[in-house]
Amino acid sequence: MRSEASAAAAGEPVLASYFHNTVLRHKSLDRALAYQLASVLDHAALTATALQEVIAGAMEDDPGISLAMQADICAWYDRDPACDQYITPFLYFKGFHALQSQRIAHWLWGKGRHTLALYFQSRVSEQFAVDIHPAAKFGSGIMIDHATGLVVGETCVVGDDVSILHSVTLGGSGSGGGDRHPKIGQGVMIGAGAKVLGPVNVGDGVKIAAGSLVLRDVPAHATVAGVPARMVGGQSKAAPAYTMDQTLDSDD
Repeated sequence: MRSEASAAAAGEPVLASYFHNTVLRHKSLDRALAYQLASVLDHAALTATALQEVIAGAMEDDPGISLAMQADICAWYDRDPACDQYITPFLYFKGFHALQSQRIAHWLWGKGRHTLALYFQSRVSEQFAVDIHPAAKFGSGIMIDHATGLVVGETCVVGDDVSILHSVTLGGSGSGGGDRHPKIGQGVMIGAGAKVLGPVNVGDGVKIAAGSLVLRDVPAHATVAGVPARMVGGQSKAAPAYTMDQTLDSDD
């Protein structure tokens, strides 16, 4: 990322100070992320300086946040054809910023600092049109493409290597409390506008077609589509999150 930032600064001198401030002057990726998130979440109620201290403290206390963040960057680079540099999601993609902010909010939630965690959630919603509860759990290697309109509920769990497109809802199906949100397995791809509601289990390697409404459990490596969603075609051992293939089988 340093080499990419240096080349970008040389190629576009008007942005040289931007690349210096966001990447080149920092001694570690963690510090650069703390600066970047604090910059985009800055507000009169909580300044960038205070935010940076909170974010850096969270990453120092839990090294897993940094490891997950690095896997997320690689996920964007590997899966998004519009991302041809590692620095691109780090600087420009609000799905990446929203996800990393939620990782910090989740750390705060786990420390019992619910008020500040909810403040992070509110700022992310205002800045990015992404609403993820701080208690929701995300694995690593997550790609949230475009991100606008994403809603993720409190008891939702998202496994490793999942790809999620815009306008997705992982929500509840009623007003009851307790465990009420979806559990998403590894390698799942959730298409644009899909809704997964209630405490349903979505197995590993599932493809959820764009615009689908999922209200029941989905077995591993199935493809589901429709409102309400139903299984289409056969099962596959592939992980659709990696290929981002939005099509359905010809006999679906």
